[in-house]
Amino acid sequence: MMTEAAIEKENKEIAQQYKKLLRISYQTLSEEDKKLIRQAFDVAVDAHKDQRRKSGEAYIFHPIAVAKIVASEIGLDATSIAAALLHDVVEDTAYSLEDIRKTFGDTVARIVDGLTKISHLEHDKDVSLQAENFRKMLLTLNDDVRVIIIKIADRLHNMQTMDSMRTDKQEKIASETLYIYAPLAHRIGLYNIKTELEDLGLKYTEPEVYNEILQKIRESKEQQDKYIDEFTQVIKDSLDKENMKYTIKGRPKSIFSIRRKMKNQNVTFDEVYDKFAVRIIYGSDPANEKFLAWKIYSIVTDHFRPNPTRLRDWISSPKSTGYEALHITVMGPKGRWVEVQIRSERMNEIAEKGYAAHYKYKQGNGEDGLEEWVNKLQEALENSEVNAVDFVEQFKLNLYSKEIFVFTPQGELKSLPKGATPLDFAFSIHTEVGLRTRGARVNGKLVPLSTTLNSGDQVEIITSEKAKPNSNWLDYATTARARAKIKSSLKEEKKDIAEEGKAILTRKLRAQKIPFNEKTVNELVIFFKLKTSLDLFYRVGAGIIDNQKLKDYAASRSNALVSFFKSKIRRTPTIEDIDKDEITAKYDQLVFGREEEVLDYKLANCCNPIPGDSVFGFITVSEGIKVHKKDCPNAIQLQSNFAYRIIQAKWKDSTQEEFKVVIKLTGIDNIGLVNDVTREISNNMNVNIKNINFDSRDGIFTGRITVVVKNNNILKKLMEHLKKINGIDKVSRE
Repeated sequence: MMTEAAIEKENKEIAQQYKKLLRISYQTLSEEDKKLIRQAFDVAVDAHKDQRRKSGEAYIFHPIAVAKIVASEIGLDATSIAAALLHDVVEDTAYSLEDIRKTFGDTVARIVDGLTKISHLEHDKDVSLQAENFRKMLLTLNDDVRVIIIKIADRLHNMQTMDSMRTDKQEKIASETLYIYAPLAHRIGLYNIKTELEDLGLKYTEPEVYNEILQKIRESKEQQDKYIDEFTQVIKDSLDKENMKYTIKGRPKSIFSIRRKMKNQNVTFDEVYDKFAVRIIYGSDPANEKFLAWKIYSIVTDHFRPNPTRLRDWISSPKSTGYEALHITVMGPKGRWVEVQIRSERMNEIAEKGYAAHYKYKQGNGEDGLEEWVNKLQEALENSEVNAVDFVEQFKLNLYSKEIFVFTPQGELKSLPKGATPLDFAFSIHTEVGLRTRGARVNGKLVPLSTTLNSGDQVEIITSEKAKPNSNWLDYATTARARAKIKSSLKEEKKDIAEEGKAILTRKLRAQKIPFNEKTVNELVIFFKLKTSLDLFYRVGAGIIDNQKLKDYAASRSNALVSFFKSKIRRTPTIEDIDKDEITAKYDQLVFGREEEVLDYKLANCCNPIPGDSVFGFITVSEGIKVHKKDCPNAIQLQSNFAYRIIQAKWKDSTQEEFKVVIKLTGIDNIGLVNDVTREISNNMNVNIKNINFDSRDGIFTGRITVVVKNNNILKKLMEHLKKINGIDKVSRE
């Protein structure tokens, strides 16, 4: 039990947090607003009075913290602040939605209801797919977009206070955050929150990596600060001469973005070249904003040479999130690249607060501005034919995409995601235009539908009444909207052909004296390595499965007995598909779950784990347990969408078994290099070379060596030794 003094202290702290909430609100609060917030605060305090969080503190601190994020970080209105304070009341306490409606009106009740629905989804163990939850969550946008924004704030605070949770719970929540909430925050223009969600996500999904980068950033902080001061002093002197009103901030890039660069470019921390950015924020009246941005650009580039391929002008063509800025990458002192972002105070507010600021300046109202985005989102949601996982994948396509700007034949400007094709452009104009596309002209020239468009292109679509989508179109289209519409159209056509195919198949089986029933259809699906009976009927209707192939099937039925005996003869396991019985019986290496059980499994081809790697098990529908590395490209999606199918796994004694690994080398060619490499491997008692391949071109060589090792430690040691050979630049594992 808490003492009187402790309770009094806690109550004081709650009161202080409430005052702070009013103080830090981004919107100007009227007396009416303050009354609404006070009322919501009182109800929340009363509702949660007997609840505590896992950390032991009073539960009310959580809704207050979420409301603070909504008020200051995101900058929403009093209605949203009140809804944030009340977001857990209906779900966790005796208060009903009707109570909220009576006290606070329809809008607050609608938002709280949306948030309650989402919470129910996340806690409902019977819902088989996390992805389905996301789809339902996004459908709540129909009611009020503030639901999603408050949900993002709620998730941010949960991520900030996750230390006292179990590790598997942390991992699930963090994966889900990286998978959907960070991209959502990005799309709404909440860049600061997106960055924090990504960093916290990495902290719990790959703690070693996160801590290592954090440590390195701290170690080099003093040096970096000194460098930024030196760099900015030069610019300050010139801006002062022009009597400009400005502030300059230097900031390191986020841990997550440094990690992404290290991974994508296969480089070490020290090799990431632009680890920090400098932001120049200038004061200006609306009329001179653009002129001053380019004036500052001119001053910066007078002193430091810009990288011409890295200029981003989002002032002339703002991003669809409303983001405006000028980004340039320049060569700073000591030959280091520095990204410089130039924004006015207004642009900076938009970058930090997203839509709330954008519409404060435009219409003075934060919520209307999201309409256009919500409409785009609705298009993706409309097509309910798509399964939930595909839907979330499609949705993500459009969340993180960078933008290009193209012109219609009439000279209108259209924004499309980077990598878009003329087919995407056609569907962005109208679904009917997309479905009737016959060809396209870019800048007056006829081009294939798969052509990647560039900013500034003028695109004209040629349509025809007879044109209709074919399956190749899915290779040409990149946007969620285009892909959804094409899939929908193809599905309809496929159904028609399948109907015809079913009738043909019935006739042909009768001719072979084979009964047409469920058992036969299932056998045919398996025989032709298909997934569903629809695929089978479609292939018969389209003529892909012809008379000869059906005769082969009939022959296989008569040989069923022979094939039954064949299947009983055990094949020799290969390295690629190791016989798990052999390993587990002899060596007891990979164990699953808390009980450390020995179960059958397969190693996933996507990441090829070997003993010693951090791994997890994934229970598939048809292939039992598949084992993936923790940093497998598919890990976050699996952990987020199918958390209930994840099973803990770890390697035990791996002293006897051997595994095949490919090592990739690059470097400067010199005489005797191949000898040095092979000698180094041969000297290592525990490594055998299976295959070696070197290619030298213009003084640079690349090599691929397949070696057989017993575990990860031996491999790491070998790679360290190879790095030390004169001429070797990089050693990595494929």
